[in-house]
Amino acid sequence: MNDAAPTAGPDLRTDAATRDRGELFTLTAGTYRAEVSSVGATLESLTVGGRDLLVRSPETGPMAFYRGAIVAPWPNRIGDGTYTWDGEEIRTALTEPERGNALHGLVSFQQFTAADVSEEEIVLRTELFPSMGYPFHLLLTVHHALDPQTGLTTTVTSRNLGAQDAPYGVCPHPYLVAGPEPLDEWSLQVEAGTVLTVTEDRLLPTGTAEVSPGGDFDFRAAKVLGSLFIDHAFTDLGRDEQGRLTVTVTAPGGTGVELTAGPECPWLQVHTGDRPEPEENRLGLAVEPMTCPPDAFRSGTDVVRLQPGAEHAASWSLRGW
Repeated sequence: MNDAAPTAGPDLRTDAATRDRGELFTLTAGTYRAEVSSVGATLESLTVGGRDLLVRSPETGPMAFYRGAIVAPWPNRIGDGTYTWDGEEIRTALTEPERGNALHGLVSFQQFTAADVSEEEIVLRTELFPSMGYPFHLLLTVHHALDPQTGLTTTVTSRNLGAQDAPYGVCPHPYLVAGPEPLDEWSLQVEAGTVLTVTEDRLLPTGTAEVSPGGDFDFRAAKVLGSLFIDHAFTDLGRDEQGRLTVTVTAPGGTGVELTAGPECPWLQVHTGDRPEPEENRLGLAVEPMTCPPDAFRSGTDVVRLQPGAEHAASWSLRGW
């Protein structure tokens, strides 16, 4: 796609039901249909043959539980909202106050501007200006591209517009829906050798452990989730010859959804979507390929050092059947 002035999309809805989350753009390719909102460049929905592949947010009000969000400039959490970068201690807002953490970065509720729109693709941009909690200047570009065979590919590119190196990380936050059956009946397949252990109360890292063959978190072969609770990050991920990881979730009826991501995402967060509200509980499986693990801004693990003028790109894809 080019970087020309925005063009009118094939289906741009700005009615009262969608204004809370900005303009809503609809992409179509074959039997696939995707909806993307200008607030957060959020993937509001993705369907194939009319079947939902993702859990949707309510039509009005804010995005719920970061469903379909782009999470940057850090994925997951920063404990106490405090980190040190090049000798300077920086404090950012506690957006998960019940756990005392800064959650899911800064752009999920920020307005993006459409730079290019076609029937199958959209490019959205936003500028993240320096703040007390993140005194760095970034330009983020989100490219959603729909293909009739391979589904939706998203690429997030961030450029450092500032004069100093910036810490950076990114991930998506889709809740995958394998089929109409309950999540406990779905099967998960993903190869991971190491799991990040976390505290029970704040979900902050305490170390790493080997994924034991045959253990709860061993999904090398497809395994039914059952009542298992997962809200963990994994690494040492199995990859193909191109360095891509694959996560497959299938339902008993034969439907399913697959997420792939490139080598720029060495970590993978998986969450069974457990919620105290019965109507929200375990509706979908959150699958989040991450460039760095939870609390990376404090640990320094795999944090991208984005130099002035430099860019970083990360991509992932979703397809269903």
